[in-house]
Amino acid sequence: MKFTKMNGIGNDYVYINCFEEKVEDPEALAIKVSDRHFGVGSDGLILIRPSRVADFQMDMYNADGSRGEMCGNGIRCVGKYVYDYGLTDKTEITVDTLAGIKTLQLTVKDGKTVLVRVDMGAPVLDADRIPVLAEESPVINAPIEVLGQEYRMTCVSMGNPHAVVFVDNVKDFDLLKIGPHFENHPCFPKRVNTEFVEVLDRQTANMRVWERGSGETLACGTGTCATVVACVLNGLTDDRVTVHLLGGDLFIEWDRKENRIYMTGPAATVFDGELKEL
Repeated sequence: MKFTKMNGIGNDYVYINCFEEKVEDPEALAIKVSDRHFGVGSDGLILIRPSRVADFQMDMYNADGSRGEMCGNGIRCVGKYVYDYGLTDKTEITVDTLAGIKTLQLTVKDGKTVLVRVDMGAPVLDADRIPVLAEESPVINAPIEVLGQEYRMTCVSMGNPHAVVFVDNVKDFDLLKIGPHFENHPCFPKRVNTEFVEVLDRQTANMRVWERGSGETLACGTGTCATVVACVLNGLTDDRVTVHLLGGDLFIEWDRKENRIYMTGPAATVFDGELKEL
C-alpha cells in the first residue's frame, strides 16, 4: 500500500490515496502507522477519498485510532496532495469532512502548492453542541478544576471540541502532566483538545496544544482557530492574529460580519513510501 507522509507546520500525518488504495481497517492502520518507533511515525492517518458532495472527502484518524471530525493542518495537506499529485488542476477545491464541507484556496508556485487558505466555517459556542457540561452557555472564561488547581477556560467547537486556557508562559507550562487531565475531564463527554495560550499583543499569541487521542503535537489548525475566537471573546486580541506554534505560524482571521474563520498556512510533503506489512 502506497502512502505519503506530509505535515502542516509539524503536525504530521500519513496520507493514503483511496482513489487507488483500499483500507479495510483504518482504526488499526492509524495506530500502526503512527507509532514513531515501529511504524511510519505520525500524529495520525488521513484518507483521501472520492466524494459525492464535494471535490474530495477527508477521513481523519488520531494516533490512538479514534476518529477525528476535522484537522486544520491535515486538510491543508489534503489540498496540497490532490493538486501536486494530479488529482485536480483547480486552485479552489471543496473537501467533505465530518465537520462539513470546507473550501480551500491554493497558492501554487512552480507547479507545487506552497500555501493553503481554508474557510473553516463558523465557530460553535453552544455548550451542548461542543459538547461541554457547563452551567452557562457560551462557556467563556469559566472555571475548571484540574489536579486541584482552578483554571479558566473558553470552549469552542470548530467541528471538534476545544477548551482554550490562557497562561502567563506557555514555554514553561507542564503540558505533559496537565494535558491528559483536561482531555479526560468529566465535563467533556467526547474528550477535548486543549490549547494553552500566551497572548503577546493584539495581533500575536503563542500556543501549545494537547490533542485528543494524540497528546502534544507541534500544531493544531482547528485549535488555532478556536484560540483566536477565545482571544476575541475575552477581549485580548483583534480579529486577525498570527499564532506561533511549536511547528511554525498560522494566520487566523475571524470575519465577524459573516461569522466565518479563515486559516492560512503552509503544507509540506515529507516523503512517499510503501507499507509492506500491515
